[in-house]
Amino acid sequence: MGLEPVLAKELTQLGANNVQIGRRMVSFTGDKELMYRANFQLHTAIRILKPIKHFKASSANDVYEQVKQIDWTQYLTLEQTFAVDSVVFSDEFRHSKFVSYKVKDAIADQFRERTGKRPNISVANPDIRLNMHIAEDKCTLSLDSSGESLHRRGYRQESVEAPLNEVLAAGMILLTGWNGDTDFIDPMCGSGTLLIEAALIAHNMAPGLFRKEYAFEKWADFDRELFDDIYNDDSQEREFNHHIYGYDIDIKAVNTARLNVRAAGLTKDITVEEADFKNFVQPKHKSIMVTNPPYGERISTPDLMGTYKMIGERLKHQFVDNDAWVLSYKEECFEQIGLKPSIKIPLYNGSLECEFRKYQIFGGKLKVFRAEGGTVKTEEEKRQMAEKHRFKKEREFKKRIEEQEENEEADIRSFKFHTLERKSADSTRNSKLRMTAKRDGHEHFDRSGGKKFNKPGRDFNKKNKRFRDEND
Repeated sequence: MGLEPVLAKELTQLGANNVQIGRRMVSFTGDKELMYRANFQLHTAIRILKPIKHFKASSANDVYEQVKQIDWTQYLTLEQTFAVDSVVFSDEFRHSKFVSYKVKDAIADQFRERTGKRPNISVANPDIRLNMHIAEDKCTLSLDSSGESLHRRGYRQESVEAPLNEVLAAGMILLTGWNGDTDFIDPMCGSGTLLIEAALIAHNMAPGLFRKEYAFEKWADFDRELFDDIYNDDSQEREFNHHIYGYDIDIKAVNTARLNVRAAGLTKDITVEEADFKNFVQPKHKSIMVTNPPYGERISTPDLMGTYKMIGERLKHQFVDNDAWVLSYKEECFEQIGLKPSIKIPLYNGSLECEFRKYQIFGGKLKVFRAEGGTVKTEEEKRQMAEKHRFKKEREFKKRIEEQEENEEADIRSFKFHTLERKSADSTRNSKLRMTAKRDGHEHFDRSGGKKFNKPGRDFNKKNKRFRDEND
């Protein structure tokens, strides 16, 4: 949520027709090639759904009957497995899993009545993925052409606690308008997601380069030659003549970021070093800074307010004549930065309603800066600011600040506790299992000094530019 206009712009540039923005979605029309390209090239899409039927239903039985009317032999064979995901916003349909069961029953019953057999369900790795969306009585059944979420690019080898979603990272960068025309800096880079997404945008490289597969590759009408042409077409890629720098105080995060950068084949463009933001000094070249500091939610820090105060001090004194963008969750944190933002953009980081703020850093006083012709807010930024809502006044964090103040004066009998949810380690373990494709015993191939993964059965030798010899 918050990136719909960015995705709409991406789709328009890709050549999509009838692009329309909705709530947490963008609809468009196009041919098979555009569907392949949307999966392969879009930076800010989570998945691409192809609707196969729209209908109205007032009960679960209505859903069953409507789904059963579809000729499922067009999309599924007895040898293939399938799965159904449902998203429901309705008073009538209160349980999405129940809706999924009714869709599965309708498909299975149709096959059983026609052939005496039924296809199998596979939750983990189905051949065909279906998506049912219900808003009150309006239902849309779609084929999921993506499969695994598109934010899972494939380059992430390891992760740190509370990693930034790749789609959100790409959207943040695209919101800044940066396209590789200056250096790029993330002083709190974590596992390096912003760095890698910035390099992909700077080079205009498709984020799908590292993925093993897409769901549409198992469809009956899959055109392998068309998709291979799209996959191997690097005509739109461009040179990047600046550099990307990442820093983190945690050496484990630094090593993780370096590993991910190497996996993406981007070591020539990205440098990652261990450094504390409090020691940050003015960069030699024109730069943009985009960063996602801790919020005190999933990642705790001993002195959260002091951290944000330090960020403001470093920006004011050591980032003059450059722009900095900060994503955070709490108004109290932004207040500690002590700088006037030129724009505030609401964005969701998971379930957290955050803001993405731009700080134009200039030397001296604001009056002098303006007198010399400087502009803090452009007319476009003023227009956007007028459209954006402000932070909610009552936030969980503000309540906790008040609780802390009360606790300082209280004893254990009246102490108020706050529990933080810890991120499961499952995602870290799973991230190590994603890319295992090998060719001739080699796990990776060098591209611009790094790693690139090969999907089994895909011909990478169509373009000599990609892989020149066995060492590559």
